[in-house]
Amino acid sequence: MLALGAAGLLAGCHQAAEEGGCRPDPAAEAPPLPVHLEHLERPFFQLKSPADGLQFMQAHPVFARYYLQAGQAPSPAALASSLAQLATNPDLQKLGQQTATAFADSAALGRDLGAMLGRVKYYFPDFRAPRVAATYVSGLLGKDIFVNDSLLVISLDWFAGPKASYRPDLPQYMLRRYRPANVLPTLAVAISSKYDRHQLTSTSMLDQMVDQGKRLYFAGQVLPCTPDSVLLGYTSKELQGLRFNEAKVWGHFLEHNLLYSTTPFEIQKYVGERPNVPEIDRTAPGRVGQWVGLQIVRKYMAEHSAVTLAQLMAETNAQRILNESHYRPKKQ
Repeated sequence: MLALGAAGLLAGCHQAAEEGGCRPDPAAEAPPLPVHLEHLERPFFQLKSPADGLQFMQAHPVFARYYLQAGQAPSPAALASSLAQLATNPDLQKLGQQTATAFADSAALGRDLGAMLGRVKYYFPDFRAPRVAATYVSGLLGKDIFVNDSLLVISLDWFAGPKASYRPDLPQYMLRRYRPANVLPTLAVAISSKYDRHQLTSTSMLDQMVDQGKRLYFAGQVLPCTPDSVLLGYTSKELQGLRFNEAKVWGHFLEHNLLYSTTPFEIQKYVGERPNVPEIDRTAPGRVGQWVGLQIVRKYMAEHSAVTLAQLMAETNAQRILNESHYRPKKQ
């Protein structure tokens, strides 16, 4: 059983050390990338008619093409009419105002985004920021984060937080990951997919755990002062329980021969979205396999100080990462 009461007492100092400070930051001196963050929600809420909607689409063609998916609309006129209807909807206008309050310091978001992208370029010199970077209020209808080589969009209303009148239609344990502090971690994980290499035939539990661990590690490196609780969307109590009982959690995977399971349903139980993982303990949070994967990757990188982040992300052999990590958590 996960002794959370003991964890709260015994893991407190460890929690404060990790959650209260920053990780080592080799990219500390990396210059931020210059990013002009367009706030498209502002002209969007000025739309009054379909004609205004057409002008909006024409003024922002990359956004219209990729985020609004203009090519899939019945016609440009139909999409323009839909945009005008949304922009003049009183409920969406209210959500837009609440979102603006939640992100009152838009300049800080732009600075933090530039700093994060600067760290990405430090680790991956070939990285180029998308030509267009924008925020938007989609009415929770568009993607929370969209990023490709041409466009980066942050739909801020997804991240407006618990005071917003409308929230994403998700369970409470997932909504914890949709607050202002989660914008950049969510984006960092999305960007990591550009560099994360894995074999298409790698379908075991271990493969999935290490793959997710690599992506979380990437996010932690480009956001060195973002605590694990925000990276993973766990409460402090959940993290304390996992840290205190890390050996027991790892032992569960070994004792039940789970690492090499290729059954999708079995993998989903430990790596996918769930409120908890009662197979381990009712207090074990969902996606616990991702957390274990992150610990394996961190141990591997600690054992191999010469390995770069780019080399880690290019490594496709999860078994090698596990073997060479010497990951053997000790009971506390």
